[in-house]
Amino acid sequence: MSKSASRIFLVGPMGAGKTTIGKKLARALRWRFVDCDQEIEQRTGATIPLIFDIEGEAGFRAREKRVIDDLTRDDDIVVATGGGAVLDPDSRLALKERGFVIYLHAPLEHLLARTRGDTNRPLLKTGDRVKKMQELLTAREPLYREVADLIVDTGALTLTAVVQNIRAALP
Repeated sequence: MSKSASRIFLVGPMGAGKTTIGKKLARALRWRFVDCDQEIEQRTGATIPLIFDIEGEAGFRAREKRVIDDLTRDDDIVVATGGGAVLDPDSRLALKERGFVIYLHAPLEHLLARTRGDTNRPLLKTGDRVKKMQELLTAREPLYREVADLIVDTGALTLTAVVQNIRAALP
């Protein structure tokens, strides 16, 4: 399947703004918006933390891979992927080949502030959130960059400015 500008996939770490920006971008384009984590919860009838508890991260990633494969085939769609979606080589290929991929980047301190108090992020249920977030960023940053057609820093811009910048950069 050829790359399509009628499909926009948002990648980046937890707290980068994928869902918030994705919703506003989809409204502006008059496209459908789908958050991968919400789609997984809807399909399974279970929360992300429960899936992690029962199936572990590997079970969750297998479900995420199937959802990404499905969603990357739809047109006129903005998809907010989970922070770890890029870990799977097949998912990276699907994202890269089937749509326009935007890496939403934000400084570590913004990511930590935006995810503080969020109980729906199993990987951050740890004694040292700063260390864990840094580890995740170190492992995933090269993969976000590998798939990205566009990198947008969400740390310093307003939501409206981010969406305007993305729309101006679309092919």
